[in-house]
Amino acid sequence: MTELLPGPLRAGLPSAGGWRILIVESDAADALALEDGLRRQGHEVAAVDRGSVALEAHESVDLVLLDLELPDLDGLEVCKAIRSVSCVPLIVVTARGSELDRVLGLQAGADDYLVKPYGFRELMARIEAVMRRVRTQRRLGQAIDHGPLHIDVNSREVSVDGREVGLTRKEFDLLCLLASHPDTVVSRKRLLQQVWGDSWSRRTVDTHVSSLRGKLGGSGWIITVRGVGFKLGSA
Repeated sequence: MTELLPGPLRAGLPSAGGWRILIVESDAADALALEDGLRRQGHEVAAVDRGSVALEAHESVDLVLLDLELPDLDGLEVCKAIRSVSCVPLIVVTARGSELDRVLGLQAGADDYLVKPYGFRELMARIEAVMRRVRTQRRLGQAIDHGPLHIDVNSREVSVDGREVGLTRKEFDLLCLLASHPDTVVSRKRLLQQVWGDSWSRRTVDTHVSSLRGKLGGSGWIITVRGVGFKLGSA
């Protein structure tokens, strides 16, 4: 496998040579093919085959491509562990393709989920979509306040009445999108496009909305407008 890339995470800013991408892949042939393809696109690439190494290596990259089938740790646990300490964009790339697998991957904090075998052009499109959403998120501003709800966009921290609320990456992105348009009903289609890349089901939105309501402390925080979408409410 390739040596790890040195240097600190640059928080979503591309270098002159492209993104710094970490591949976490136990299949050597798959990792090599992916490395070659990404390098041809101008990206800096490192690959590791163990989850324990990925838990340290993710700190120096702009994006993680994570297989779930690893020899030492379960990929979902690796995803959760990375997300608990970092907001680095992460795409699951795996042979696990059931709806349950996808849901578990997203709930673990993945920004996107791609099932093998896949086309390289689709992977590149998903990478660009994820990184575009990261850049857009950072342009929204430093903080959003809505009554007792406080959202720090840069640190991705949320609190209600001073109580810290722990959210997954997708939950944060969903809440931030709604909070950025507090008097607007955001359509389900727009939520799917901007938070999930238009690749997931109706149930995905409903699951995350339900989880957000529970974590924020009340169903009134997110109002369902039947047949249209959702809007930000209050406690």
